[in-house]
Amino acid sequence: MNTSLNKDEDKREEKDNLYLLNYVKHLEKRIRNLESERHLLEAERLRLEQEIHGIRNEIDHLREPPLITGRVIDVLDPHKNRVIIQSSSGPSFIVSTSKKVKDSIESGIEVALNQHTYSIMEILPMNYDPFIRGMEVIDNIPDISYADVGGLEDQIQEVREMVELPLKKPELFLKVGIEPPKGILFHGPPGTGKTLLAKAVAHETDVAFIRVIGSELVQKYIGEGARFVREIFNLAREKAPAILLIDELDAIGATRLTDSTSGDREVQRTLMQLLSELDGFSERGDIKFIGATNRIDILDTALLRSGRFDRIIEFPMPNEIAREQIFQIHTRKLNLDKSVNLKHLVNITKDASGADIKAICTEAGMFAIRRNSEIIIQSDFLQSIDKTINKRQCRTTPTELFV
Repeated sequence: MNTSLNKDEDKREEKDNLYLLNYVKHLEKRIRNLESERHLLEAERLRLEQEIHGIRNEIDHLREPPLITGRVIDVLDPHKNRVIIQSSSGPSFIVSTSKKVKDSIESGIEVALNQHTYSIMEILPMNYDPFIRGMEVIDNIPDISYADVGGLEDQIQEVREMVELPLKKPELFLKVGIEPPKGILFHGPPGTGKTLLAKAVAHETDVAFIRVIGSELVQKYIGEGARFVREIFNLAREKAPAILLIDELDAIGATRLTDSTSGDREVQRTLMQLLSELDGFSERGDIKFIGATNRIDILDTALLRSGRFDRIIEFPMPNEIAREQIFQIHTRKLNLDKSVNLKHLVNITKDASGADIKAICTEAGMFAIRRNSEIIIQSDFLQSIDKTINKRQCRTTPTELFV
């Protein structure tokens, strides 16, 4: 009897122990879950605190009074941070510099001013008109080398000495004791390779290249053209070493006349700003200036004097040897028939420019396509010459070409 009771008690005790063990495990699991939930809530609390902090900072920032822009005219005392500024509203003030400004203050820089005290709060980055920024050729540097320029060996040699050599080996000029040349002017009839050689220089020198068309500097409002010229040279100084090309220079560089309209006077203001930049008090540094024009006869004499353009290079109409070189350059990628006689083509294109020869080669390919052929033959070139030289430029008659 006692044995039976003891067994029952042992079973109950074992059952109670098992229940307690399971209950303890349940509580431990519950504790782990609560601990995980606490960590999640803690992370969420930190995130919300950061968000609140960011919102408060933004509110404080929005509550700050707006700053006005100005330009530093002169630095009176760099140790006491006393400078003369001209505000965007017009008047000039002698102001102090905030302790937040760590960079040195220089004349000509743009600054942000406190609206009430006009103290300098920060230095603004140099701002350029988007139109000016677009003039810098970055992604589309012309893939043209000197080998793609035919019949201009003397011109290429002069350009390499005047533009490429000072940029690549400035120490040579220091050893000799002379200043490197600054400006170079290309002139000659249309289509003789002026712009093409400038593109080759941009490809070969591997420096910043800024291309401007002269007519782009002729603006509607007074002072806009001069401002563009000033900003273009500032951009070139910032990107130095750089090459600045102004194509069609005669658009703004024509001779100044006494009897002129208001539009002519605005062009003259732009020219005077260009003259100032070319030969002003400020050094241009590693900036090489190239001008190109078809009408050197109408350019202002002040623009042509030494010190502004150190070398004037003429681009004549190509002679027989030059035309043959140009034909070889433009036909080297063409699928030509063996019967094509380039010598004959050279002989019958005496008045053709380099641009004309390129157009002739392109048009010859079009005549081959019209025949449903993949090969260009001699007659395609003859028809192309007749069309390009006679009908477009009206220089000769078809009878004279094929005699």
